[in-house]
Amino acid sequence: MNSIEFPLLDRTTQTSVISTTSNDLSNWSRLSSLWPLLYGTSCCFIEFASLIGSRFDFDRYGLVPRSSPRQADLILTAGTVTMKMAPSLV
Repeated sequence: MNSIEFPLLDRTTQTSVISTTSNDLSNWSRLSSLWPLLYGTSCCFIEFASLIGSRFDFDRYGLVPRSSPRQADLILTAGTVTMKMAPSLV
């Protein structure tokens, strides 16, 4: 198959193939994944905690739970945040 017989195939292949290093690929995946912090203050946190378990494992979708607000991209709060708890989130 040369480009004279199948010109569209050659153009399509050139535009759809991406060459990169594994380091660049892992950095791209880290940039694209969301790192949430599950912050539970009441009984509703039990529903959030089930996401971390093996049945609803959201690590496979790129959502890596963090234990510090400094590392998190998103804070999911279950319950009421009082004035006494607010400094730990800020």
